[in-house]
Formats: sequence, structure tokens, C-alpha cells
Amino acid sequence: MSEVTNTTQGSFYFILTGIPGFEASHIWISIPFFCVYTISIIGNVTILSVILTESSLHQPMYLFLSMLALTDLGLVLTTLPTVMQLLWFNIQEISFEACFVQFFFLHGFSFMESSVLLAMSFDRYVAICRPLHYASILTNEVIAKIGLAIICRCVLAVLPPLFLLKRLPFCHSHLLSHSYCLHQDMIRLVCADIRVNSWYGFALVLFIIVMDPLLIVLSYTLILKNVLGTAIWTERFHALNNCLSHILAVLVLYVPMVGVSMTHRFAKHASPLVHVIMANIYLLAPPVMNPIIYSVKTKQIRQGIFHLLSPKNMHLS
Repeated sequence: MSEVTNTTQGSFYFILTGIPGFEASHIWISIPFFCVYTISIIGNVTILSVILTESSLHQPMYLFLSMLALTDLGLVLTTLPTVMQLLWFNIQEISFEACFVQFFFLHGFSFMESSVLLAMSFDRYVAICRPLHYASILTNEVIAKIGLAIICRCVLAVLPPLFLLKRLPFCHSHLLSHSYCLHQDMIRLVCADIRVNSWYGFALVLFIIVMDPLLIVLSYTLILKNVLGTAIWTERFHALNNCLSHILAVLVLYVPMVGVSMTHRFAKHASPLVHVIMANIYLLAPPVMNPIIYSVKTKQIRQGIFHLLSPKNMHLS
């Protein structure tokens, strides 16, 4: 009979897992992870600094980009402590309370990433389909309200599964499959009826993970219809080029997300290494790639970075 652990006890903890089968090489594996985290932090901090210091970038598109950079930064800083302490010092234990805190921020920032990309698709729709009303529709007040709505949406989405999971008893097995606390990983250790949790998780997937991409596709369908109605090819190219960075950011988020879902659903008996690699790609790809995409594809951001790193500015700082 399984021993049930009282989750109210202060001594309760979970055990994190590193890279299955490569435990002896964790110190070497930590090098690429450290590089990825460093690139993510530097890239997103740079994007935020450029938008903050360049007054010409205080426009709706770049304000939404700053939200995306803040979200990516939060996602990186949420997983960095447990991942690096496990790889560097082999510290596998994480307390019950700390695991649920990481659970909250990890899933909250993940949902926020999707929500911000949806808001950015609305920004692109207004800029291309309603250019004369762009400034009057997306005022600073409206953008602030959208940002507040995104935060409220994500907090209200994450809190119910957190409290539903927190009230349940856990079995004697405390071993998680990753080096951070994920809902789908923690819930398999529960020794109780989890139908309510499963139904809520399904509803949440429909509400955010399915609805957001569908709305993004709808916005780009309307954009494409508007662009194809333009007679001048140069204008078509310019309009679509303005959307390219956002399209790439959407793909960087949702392609790994679909890969993780497919692996979890149809490859349950695959090697644990496959699940770990897919989960890490899903969580780390957007924070790494988004600053690179916007730095390469957006002229104003690229010029802002050059201006920020110019010898004159570095001397003044």
C-alpha cells in the first residue's frame, strides 16, 4: 500500500531530476545551459534597455515587445535557480512551498507569453488594416489596460490548478521528471481522485493554448486579405515584412509547444531523455530566440542596440 505524505508538513519536499542517463556529465552539460541562460538574460535586458532609452520606440509595437521581453526574462529567472543548482551542485531537493511557487511563476509566464503574442497580433492587425486609426485605437492607456488584463488572465488561470493540487495528498514517491516543477509532472504523484484537476486542465488548454493560436491565425487571415487587396506589390511586401518578426516569435513558441504535447500524448513510453529535451526546448527557445529575431529583423531595434553600445554612450554611462 502506498504511503501518503501529509502536504502540510514542513519536511515535505520533491526531488528534481537532471538529464537522465547523463548524471555523471552534469558539470559539462551545465556549460551550454549556462550559455543559453546568459544569452537569454542579456538579450532581453538589452531589448528592454533600448526601448526604455530610445524615445522614438515609445510606440505600441515596441511597448508590446517590452512586455514580451519582460515575460521571457521572468520565465528564464524562474527556472534558472533549480536547473543550475542541480547541474552545478547536484542539489535535487526542493521544498513543497518552493515547488509550488515555481509552479505558479513557470506556468504563469508561459501563459503570459501566449497572451502577449496574441496582443501583438492585434497590434499588427490595427497597424496594417486600420493604419489611419492606429494611434487613436492603441493609446498608452489602452496598452496599459491590455497589459493589466494579460496579468489578471494569467494569474486567474494558474491559481485554481495550484490550489486544487495543493489540497491533494502525495504518495511516497517525491521524484519529479524535470529540474523544475511542472503541473503535469507533479499531479502524477498524487494519491487521490484527480478528475477535477484533469477537467480544469483540459478547459485551460482550450481557453489559452488552443484559443490564442486560433485568434492569432484569424488576425493574420484578415491581415492577408487586406494586404492582397493592395494593388502595389511593394506595399504588400512592406506590410508582410513588418509582421515577419512576430510570425517567427509565434512559431518559436507554438511549434515546441505542439511537440511537447504530442510527445506527452503519443510517446508516453519514450525515453525520459526525449521528454526532458522537449520540455527544455519549449521553455528556453522563446527567451533565447525572441531577442535575436527582433534584433535581426527589426531595423529600429538594431539601430537602438548600436546606439546603446556606441563608445559615446558607454563613456557617458
